[in-house]
Order: sequence, then C-alpha cells, then structure tokens
Amino acid sequence: MKLLAIAAGAGLTPRALEAADGPARLLAFEPLGNVTLLHLTDTHGTLRPVFYREPDTVLGVGAERGKAPFLTGEALLRAYHVAPGSVEAYAYTHLDFPALAARYGRMGGYAHLATLVKRIRAERAGRTLVLDGGDTLQGSATTLWSRGEDMVRVSNELGVDVFTPHWEFVHGLERVRELFGDRERRGLFAGDFIAHNVSVAGWGDRVFNPYTIREVGGVRVGVIGQAFPYTPVSHPRRFVPDLTFGIREDGVQTLVDELRDDKHVDLIVLLSHNGLAVDLKLAGRVHGLDVVLGGHTHDALPQPIQVGRTLVVNSGSHGKFLSRLDLDVQRKRVAGHRYRLLPVLAQALPEDPAMTELIEEIRRPHQAALGERLAVSETLLYRRGNFNGTFDEVILDALLRRADAQIGFSPGFRWGTTILPGQEITLEDVYTHTAVTYPNTWVRQMTGGEIHQVMEDVADNLFHPDPYYRQGGDMVRLGGLTYAIDPTRRVGRRIFDIRVAGRALEPGRHYKATGWASLGEADGPPVWDVVAEYLRSVGKIKLGTRPRVRVVASKES
Repeated sequence: MKLLAIAAGAGLTPRALEAADGPARLLAFEPLGNVTLLHLTDTHGTLRPVFYREPDTVLGVGAERGKAPFLTGEALLRAYHVAPGSVEAYAYTHLDFPALAARYGRMGGYAHLATLVKRIRAERAGRTLVLDGGDTLQGSATTLWSRGEDMVRVSNELGVDVFTPHWEFVHGLERVRELFGDRERRGLFAGDFIAHNVSVAGWGDRVFNPYTIREVGGVRVGVIGQAFPYTPVSHPRRFVPDLTFGIREDGVQTLVDELRDDKHVDLIVLLSHNGLAVDLKLAGRVHGLDVVLGGHTHDALPQPIQVGRTLVVNSGSHGKFLSRLDLDVQRKRVAGHRYRLLPVLAQALPEDPAMTELIEEIRRPHQAALGERLAVSETLLYRRGNFNGTFDEVILDALLRRADAQIGFSPGFRWGTTILPGQEITLEDVYTHTAVTYPNTWVRQMTGGEIHQVMEDVADNLFHPDPYYRQGGDMVRLGGLTYAIDPTRRVGRRIFDIRVAGRALEPGRHYKATGWASLGEADGPPVWDVVAEYLRSVGKIKLGTRPRVRVVASKES
C-alpha cells in the first residue's frame, strides 16, 4: 500500500504500476529533510521520448580506471548491484539494448518529465528547486529552426528555476541575451540564468549573474553557475568573440565564501557544466561546496560521488533521467541526504496535458518534413561511446561517398539518439545527430602527418591525466582508416598503426579528406542534407562489423 501511495504521487496509475515491471519501484521515494533538488541536464532539444543507448566503452586513465563514471556494462551492474535484464540495467547500460528497449520502451520526453516534476512539487510544497545544467537549446531540428525558443518555452512550462549554459552559446551571444537576459535585463526564460565564469575579455566584467539565492523549505540556498569552461575553443569563436570563460577555481572559492559569510546562506550548490571528472577535481579543491550538480559528459550516476563533504551528482542526458536529491539541512550543514536517479520511462508515466499541448504546438508546423521516411535500419544505430558508433559510421559513409574521399572526419559529439533494428530512419533522426549551427561539410587535401596530429590532439583532450585539460566529448570519428590507441601514453604517442585501406599511413603523403562541423569556415552543403541524400539513395542500412579501433594499454606513465 505504501508503494502504491508513493507511485501515485509520482503519477503512476495502479495499472501502470503492474505493467511497468520495475519502474514504479524506481520512482518510489521516501522524502527526507527540508530541501529537494531536482536536476536535469544535457537534454539536447529532446522534446519527446526516445531510445538512447548508454556507452559500451568509457575509458579512465590513472587512478580513474575502474571507478565511476568510467564503468560500463557488466562492471557497472556489479558496482551498483543491478540485476541483468532489469529496468535499471536498461536505463544505465548498453547491455541487451534492443531486447530491453522492446520491453521497457522509450525514455524521456518533456511531457513525462513534467508529470514527474509536478507530482514531486505537490508532495514537497515549498521545498523544491528545479535546476537545468545546460546543453538544452541544441540537438533537434525544432530548436535549431527556432534558435532555441522552443526549449526555453518548455523549460518555463516545466518550471525550471535555475539554468547554466554551454551549447546555448552556439546561437550567438545576442540570442542568448534575448532568451535568458543578462545582468541588466530579463529574457524569455522565467527562471534565473547564472554563469560566474563568463566575462568580457580585457575588462573582466561578468556578463551574467554569478549566482542566485532561493528560499527553499526555510533554507537559504545559494546556487553558483558554472558555464562550460572551454566554450570559445570547442566551437567557432565567432559565437562568443569578446568573451572569456575558464574553470576559475579561485572565483568559485571566492563566491562560496561570499555566500557563506556575507549572504548567510545555509546550503551552497554549484550548478556546473564542467564534465564529471572536472567536477570531482574541483570539489576536492574548493572548500564549502555542499552539492555539485554537473553535466556535459552525459554520465548517469546511480549514486552521488562524495568528495569530502561535497556530494557530486550527474544526471545523464536526453531527458532519460531526473535526479532527486533530498537534503536535511540543519545549522548550515547537510545532516542527511537521500538520492535517486529517477528513470523517465514513457510507458510508466502519463503525459502532462499542458506540456503535451505546448510540444504539439511547437512541432505542428514541421511535422510533415520531420516525419519523412528516408531508410530502414537493420542495424542498431547509436553514437555514444569513446570511439566510433554505428550512426557515426552512417554519417562517415555519406561524407566519403559524396566527396569521393579517402578519409572522413566526424566530431565525437555525445548527443544523438538510438535507432533500433527494424526502425525507420526519418529526417528528424538525421537532425538529432547533426543539428548544429555550423553544419557545413568540407573537402581538402591533408598530409598523413596532419591527420595523425588531429587524432593525437583529440585523444589528449579525452585522455589527458589532468581533468582540467579535458574538454569533454569522445574521440573524433574516422572513416576510411583503422588505428590503435594506448590512452595511458603521453601526448603525441597515443595513436599508432594507422592504416588507410589496409596500408600504413604515410606522414608526407597527401590524402583526400572530408568532414563537417569545422571550427573554421566551410562552404560545403550542410551535413544533414548529405546524410539524408545518402539514406534516400540506399533505402536500407545494414552494417557489418567494423573493427576500426584497437585499444591497448602499456601503462606508460
């Protein structure tokens, strides 16, 4: 009876409870304390429920190896005592994904998220704060075409209280100001937009408010915003031409001290888009942080990682999860906490009517175009993982064919949904893997030495032993070649045995290369047109095994 009552509070009917085979149990939550933090991040424009396969390969280096978040598959199940084939196994891992997807269905969708948020808010009246960690205004056709307005509207309907950015900046600074405001004015967003580490170059003036203070359950909560530190180098500089970012560890400490000593807050939260490894290092070096709610690297943590007294949370991506962290705050200290990474299973949670109506309004003008059937896939298509995914291979095949090139480059983006075997690939699916504001393709001659250098640079970004030197993302996806990688080696020595069409890459030889999403100017057709044209022409996707990457570990220091 208690489970039924809690499930009803989460929006589950008794019939859904019986049919869901586990989801109700995962949504059940016994409240604790006086503050509830609800966190979502990296939804990437995903308005409706989707399939999203978690990675099969996430490699840690040094002391990180074998520890969260560098756990996948069976290792993750063992670490968190999760039963194979369970709904948790489906939500947290790639194992048996097509079979479990058929059993448990799609995940996420703002209409289902809204039901969950509203029920928790009703249960915890006056004690709840909803926080979004960014990467929300990118990743779909509708958010690309509306320049982010669709996601701001659904965020307002969801009741997001606090927001910090990353991909939001690829719409340009002025558009960010229109949608979110700045220190002088408010924008379309109804909550507080905060980012302490975004300043005007040469002047040091902050563009946005560094923090906000909210009264929640009788507790003064200070939330510091940490935008993605490497925005100017991960995207074309033209989007933020006069701004500086950075981790700014000292700046975080200064704000923590200000909030404690001058603003007399009881609880300090860092709403971060650093990436989990960076958050863990930061939490160990900044004193006085109670909670870090992080994003960027799409890590779905079944339990927080505790660094000293700081609880570090990451909440996955694409709206699959809503993190709930209940805190008992007494005398300016967290006396107790209770947490759950709540899976948003569409078949178990009803849609919120108001959110459903808004999403239908947003999508209605584009429905016919987005629903165009391009091909059918007989292969499980996915992107997420340290190395090439199967949808990446589709993109590379399309690029190589159009350019008649030898080598293809595709960015190691971590966003992009999953296509099940037998599922149609629509134009909307293409956009979920390609929707950027710098989509143009390019073709040019590159020497073998240049190709190797690009690979080494990206590998260092991914596997640098110091997390502060990582920018997130995965290894650049490569078509037309194979290679070996040793993540434990020093910079410049990780990539070796590179072969093009089976022959060793020659440093001085020129190769015809193609790619997309260049940080520089490119004038080729947008990548979504190239991929859509390719899919229309083939009609069916069936990929064989492509052993493109060989991972070795020499444990070189």
